[in-house]
Amino acid sequence: MQALLSFDQAPPISVPLRFFLTAPLFAMLAGALLLWSGPDLFASRWTPEALALTHLITAGFMLQVMLGAMQQLLPVVAGANIARPRLIATLVHATITPGTLFLVAGFLTYQPWLFGCAVVFLGLGISIFVAATAFALHGVPANSPIILGLKLALAGLSVTVVFGLLLALALGWSFDLPLIQLANIHLGWGFVAWGCAALGAVGFVAVPMFQLTPDYPGWFGRSFAYSALGFVLLWTLAELAAWTMAASLLSVMVVLIAVVFALTTLRIQRRSKRVRPDPVQRFWQIAMFSALAACTLWLLARFSPLLEDWQGWPLLFGTLLLFGGFMSVIVGMLYKIVPFLVWLHLQHRGRGLLTAPNMKKVLAEVHISRQMVAHFTAFGLLVLASFWPQWFVYPAGLALMVANGWLLRNLLAAIQVYRGHLIKIEAVIASRQP
Repeated sequence: MQALLSFDQAPPISVPLRFFLTAPLFAMLAGALLLWSGPDLFASRWTPEALALTHLITAGFMLQVMLGAMQQLLPVVAGANIARPRLIATLVHATITPGTLFLVAGFLTYQPWLFGCAVVFLGLGISIFVAATAFALHGVPANSPIILGLKLALAGLSVTVVFGLLLALALGWSFDLPLIQLANIHLGWGFVAWGCAALGAVGFVAVPMFQLTPDYPGWFGRSFAYSALGFVLLWTLAELAAWTMAASLLSVMVVLIAVVFALTTLRIQRRSKRVRPDPVQRFWQIAMFSALAACTLWLLARFSPLLEDWQGWPLLFGTLLLFGGFMSVIVGMLYKIVPFLVWLHLQHRGRGLLTAPNMKKVLAEVHISRQMVAHFTAFGLLVLASFWPQWFVYPAGLALMVANGWLLRNLLAAIQVYRGHLIKIEAVIASRQP
């Protein structure tokens, strides 16, 4: 898989970093929201605070990192160069960031103008990103699971955003639409057709490259993205057509797609060449186990009336999937991608005159390990808050702020290494000039 990589095509380091540095700020806002709202947030998945919290993580944390990572990956793994990458990154970042804040404020206040601003900013930002990446990918053959996954994930993102913007308009202007049905479809597209497909595409590169595992099986690479998009599409059509039995069966297949991804990833991680797992492997392992727990909970709730009647199960499901699953994977990816980008760009800028520091010097493993403990402490407290919010919501909010403040500190430390080494490179180059 690594033979596909072409690091000469990498965009400027500022393109992905602006997204990576913004993401922890949204997670810290999520912690602050928990402190502000208190136990009332856990009364139902439909409380304004729960909806705001969910979108701080999905549209704030996850979307920022995934868009930044895709702009880095497209030229490197697919040879799909985005025209004027700095301009595109600036426009996308400058629209989706306030767009997410408008959306969260809209959920908390239900002011129509806030939902309207969210629709304009998020719609514009995602449209620019999709158009730029689709144009870059046009004509690139999908001859590897990575390229295929990125193309299909882009389609999944587009549909996810369309349903999301439709829901925002309906909430802002009280349109007569089946909101719960559309919200569930929006969730299915976002978590599986966009989230899992994009994560799978990134994982095809990141897991073997950084965790020293075998490649994903050939059958999995050829079928995963197609299966994710295909089953979500069929389930959506069945839901909209009110084909109850077909929709129920297809919804189970959609969840099983995530189960297969988690089990396959855990299987190849067991064959890693590392003598002992590093913190990034731990992030991925816990994420996969958490995703499996979330899927198991969903299936039990689907077929157990007793569990389905419990108001707290959707919140526990969201906690397992978002905080334990997606967030853990994303934090783990950041701890490999950012030091690697620092090393790569310094190596290029050094022109052979000054060797770039290795990745462990860019960001020491001890700092990653300590932040990992903070992250999983916050996750554990959020799980407990799903059962006993009056006791654990405040510690969970504080822990979430600490963990993501620590993440931001670690990323800034890596950038400081980059800037310090860049000064040394410029000094060496200047000393060699006549």
